[in-house]
Amino acid sequence: GFRHYTVNSCEFNSSKLNDIEYTHSYYYNKLEYVRFSSSVGKYVGYTEYGIKNADRWNNGPEVIAKRGEKERYCFHNVGIDVEADLTNS
Repeated sequence: GFRHYTVNSCEFNSSKLNDIEYTHSYYYNKLEYVRFSSSVGKYVGYTEYGIKNADRWNNGPEVIAKRGEKERYCFHNVGIDVEADLTNS
């Protein structure tokens, strides 16, 4: 069988929104083929199929929707994660 999955991640060094990078990666059989990165502000393809999808998504409403994910998905949780790290240290 084949396996398709996506991964959302946030990388941060502080609780400031500008210091956070949000990524949403798409995988097929353990190979990442396209990724949205908030630091780039668009989708980037890593395979022929991923490049075609990135081009299509960057010219549609998908890219605009993803640009708000850093604040919604990451910024909301950064305070919770930092507090948990400080109390568990």
